[in-house]
Amino acid sequence: MTATTLVAGATGYLGRFIVAELHRRGHNVRAIVRSRERALAPGPWESPSLEGLVDDWAVGAVSNPDFVADIAEGVDNVVSALGVTKQAADPWDIDHKANLAILRSAERHGVGQFCYINVIGGDQCPAQLTQAKTAFVNDLRSSSISSQIINPPGYFSDMTEILKMAQKGRVYVVRPDVRINPIHGADLAAYCIDRLTAGEPGMWDVGGPEAFTWQGLAECAFRALDRPVKISKLPPWLLSAAISVLNVFSPKKADTVRFVSWSMLHDCVGEPTGNHTLLDFFKRHAEDNI
Repeated sequence: MTATTLVAGATGYLGRFIVAELHRRGHNVRAIVRSRERALAPGPWESPSLEGLVDDWAVGAVSNPDFVADIAEGVDNVVSALGVTKQAADPWDIDHKANLAILRSAERHGVGQFCYINVIGGDQCPAQLTQAKTAFVNDLRSSSISSQIINPPGYFSDMTEILKMAQKGRVYVVRPDVRINPIHGADLAAYCIDRLTAGEPGMWDVGGPEAFTWQGLAECAFRALDRPVKISKLPPWLLSAAISVLNVFSPKKADTVRFVSWSMLHDCVGEPTGNHTLLDFFKRHAEDNI
């Protein structure tokens, strides 16, 4: 019997790869999107268009309780990559409340499994973004639904900020020896659906096949550009000062910097998986106007 899987956050970088992976494995896919037109356009950083990959379109706002109430009716599984990235929304409204509303719908309609993509070390990071995610993880683990919680350290798409600095001639790092193994969206999508298919509840820290120091990330970007390596080290207190100043004018931007800063100051390395390499990714985008 063909499984029907609901995907929340289907038009994001990771969500598009998840839809493609589910379609490839023969699932019927119900995709939650705000705009079908946007969903059919190619996604960012190699993520695919959803053209021909979706069986059932659920078009609406996840912040609308009436829209979400029966969103899980008739589905077997839920995969949520839903979360605030660059939107103006409050992470507590999206990462926590909207995901929780989808979970409650799944509970009412007897959904078997709920796979949620979180972030590695989220329960330790002080950013509101990660605290909202952690609150939802706690709700999900308390639910009667079997859950798979996947914690990646960061995506290849996030690492384009390093490539952007390298394109401008210099990369700034805080602690050059702190380690991270970012992962390509296609590799993470495959890992998530493997866990969903296995059907065992649990939580996994997972990253790409290569672990880098932040110094190594910078060197990788310059190598892709075939330019001399130019790296400067910033003192950690400078980040704290920047967050304090930003918090006066834009609390949301300050919280984003708080999250990024935490990642730059702490090792974020998960179980290695996949076969996409960051150097090849950087080379493919070396000439992009990022």
